[in-house]
Formats: sequence, structure tokens, C-alpha cells
Amino acid sequence: MKHTTILLIRHGETAWNAARRLQGHTDIALNEEGERQAEALGRALAGERLDAIIASDLERAVQTAHAVAGQHGMPVHTDPGLRERCYGVFEGMLYAEIAERYPADYALWQARDVDAVMPGGARPAESFRQFYRRAIGGIAHWAGRHPGQTIAVVAHGGVLECAYREAVGMTLDSPRDFQVKNASVNRFTYGDGKLTLASWGEVDHLSPAALDELS
Repeated sequence: MKHTTILLIRHGETAWNAARRLQGHTDIALNEEGERQAEALGRALAGERLDAIIASDLERAVQTAHAVAGQHGMPVHTDPGLRERCYGVFEGMLYAEIAERYPADYALWQARDVDAVMPGGARPAESFRQFYRRAIGGIAHWAGRHPGQTIAVVAHGGVLECAYREAVGMTLDSPRDFQVKNASVNRFTYGDGKLTLASWGEVDHLSPAALDELS
């Protein structure tokens, strides 16, 4: 099987990102900064060969993907399987509020209990293990549809974390020692059922000078 090149991208910033309010499946659009980040991302990838552009169906990912697609005259395919982890009742809350109102559940979450499930809210929550399987399965699905090609996948911080862990063989319960930045480009290859990391955290297009050019 020919290997697929994957540009795995986190969506641009939202107001909830800036406030450290947990989003999960809650559908939040980009804020003004996030729109600038998405535009800069699109310009940075204008010269890249892309054979398909796929996004989570949440608005923040779709908006970011369209900024890339607009440079290529390509459609954006959406997939709910690429959504962020669902956090149940935690969604919409600040981290400090979660710690205060749900101390036992918060402690399990912070201790990286990968099978712990938060209380349900508007939607049932997922354990990290359930989310991991969904995220990796979603990436593998699209990679498998485009062997030998290059695809851009625009998703969420949690999805990128799952991909990183899978590619480097990092256990699910180990502390996260890497950053997942908004509108960053992270390059992987996929083939023979294996995800391999090529580069992580490309953000030169988000430098103050680069963003100032958009003003």
C-alpha cells in the first residue's frame, strides 16, 4: 500500500480557547484572532500539493479548513468522527469551575485515568480511550481512501494529541509533554496500518510579522 501524507491541523483560536473554557462537541466559531490565523494558514499552504481537505464537522474546524480550501479551489469534506472529545457536563465550563463543582471527576481527569467518563451533559461523555480509538480510526479511514496522496485534515487539539501518541508510541496515561497549538501544521505519513510523525508544530506562518501582513 502506498503511504499517505497527512497534514494534520488544529483549528484556529476561539473565544473559549482564549478563556480556557472547555469546548468538546460544543460548536464554537473562530474568534477574530482565529480567523487571522486561519487566513495565514491558508496562505502558508497555498503552494502545497493537496489531493483532499477533510475537517471535523464543528464550525471552528470547518472555518479553518475553508481558509485552506479557498487557496486551492477545493471542497471541504466533513466528518463527525474527527470531532474533539466529548466532555459531557464539563463542556462550557472553565477548568477552575470544573475543579470546584466536580472535584472527584476532575481529579480522575487530571490523573489521566483513560477509562474515566465524566458526567453526561447535553451529550454523553467519552473516556479518553474511547476518544482515542475514534480519532485514530477517523484519521486512518481518510488516509486509507487516499493512498499515495497528500491530504489536509483539520481537527482539534485532542485529535492531534491522539495522533502524536499513536505515532511515537506514547502511552495514553502518560502526561502530555508537548504543545498542540491553534492553526499549527503537523505532518504525518500513514501506511501499512501505521502512523508515523514527520514534523510537529509548524507555526512560522503565525509569527507576529506574518499576521501583521494580514492587517
